[in-house]
Amino acid sequence: MSTYYFLPTRNVFGEGSVKECGGLMKSLNANKSMIVTDAFLASTPMATEVQEILKAAGVDSHVFGGAEPNPTDVNVAKGVEAYQQWGCDSIISLGGGSSHDCAKGIGLVVSNGGKIGDYEGVDRSTNEMIPLLAINTTAGTASEITRFCIITDTSRKVKMAIIDWRVTPRIAINDPELMKGMPPSLTAATGMDALTHAIEAYVSTAANPLTDAAALMAIKMIYQYLPKAVANGEYMKARDKMAYAQYLAGIAFNNASLGYVHAMAHQLGGYYNLPHGVCNAILLPFVEEFNLIGNLNRFRDIAEAFGENISGLSTGDAADKAIAAIRTISKQLGIPANLNELGVKPEDFDIMAENAMKDACSLTNPRKATKKDIIGIFQRAYEG
Repeated sequence: MSTYYFLPTRNVFGEGSVKECGGLMKSLNANKSMIVTDAFLASTPMATEVQEILKAAGVDSHVFGGAEPNPTDVNVAKGVEAYQQWGCDSIISLGGGSSHDCAKGIGLVVSNGGKIGDYEGVDRSTNEMIPLLAINTTAGTASEITRFCIITDTSRKVKMAIIDWRVTPRIAINDPELMKGMPPSLTAATGMDALTHAIEAYVSTAANPLTDAAALMAIKMIYQYLPKAVANGEYMKARDKMAYAQYLAGIAFNNASLGYVHAMAHQLGGYYNLPHGVCNAILLPFVEEFNLIGNLNRFRDIAEAFGENISGLSTGDAADKAIAAIRTISKQLGIPANLNELGVKPEDFDIMAENAMKDACSLTNPRKATKKDIIGIFQRAYEG
């Protein structure tokens, strides 16, 4: 069986690296770029600064501020219309996962036609996508480097998992200066999203030595630096390390895929429009408790990456420490204790469980679940 490894061709890190976006877009032969972002960032100096950097490099630009949290098929359709109306030839995504995913969706439809729902699944496109450069402003989703694009189908209230190597941005910029304005709650949620990526990738049935190395280092760095970034958003070392940590987690899951945490969180986002990182954080210990018997040795490794002392413990007892460590860091960061606090309704568990089992992320979970199992996990996460 062959192993593939996906990553953008160029990746730029460090404070002030956003200033290179103009020259980088010129290197992609861009003349008029559409900046895809959310309404808030579109109204801030950050978007204006990017436009000025582009202009200095000879690249014209227009700002599309229609990327909503949990971007929808409607957002994508409006973005496609704006792109064509303005006569653009390239896209820059500015923001976190929502902006990046919306930009990917727009680029996919512009390049291949049809509507975004046509590309749900794995590698459904046929044409090379227009140039896309992703400027990241959060430390969590790693969407700036992945082949994953998650778009909500508003008619079905389902998050579509579009996994396509062609949507991988050509260039990714991770400038920690752009991340220091994140409030503590968003820092915590996006950081726990990154932790979920690393853990799910490490226990994935598609894991390999390359993804293992990235996942374990991501877990170590997140454990060390996420609480510091939440405590003091101006602490640039923590911001910088989290930029690298979420990127490493992205490398891991972009190539090893994910599991039931994401498959289930996608349903919560589709049904209730809830924050993706928070949903992942609440589900993570419950799903991984279910997964323990699928690979106890891997969970022992995760406990060790968390800094737990596992000397002299049995493999099972060491693995249990990984679950306890997940719960501890979530509590430290102020993550809600259960799904009940988010307004989730138990009567929706049946349909959400059914949809979760169809989600592409479920394919690489280390333990196969029945619909009843998934409902049970939702219930335990609801009760906390």
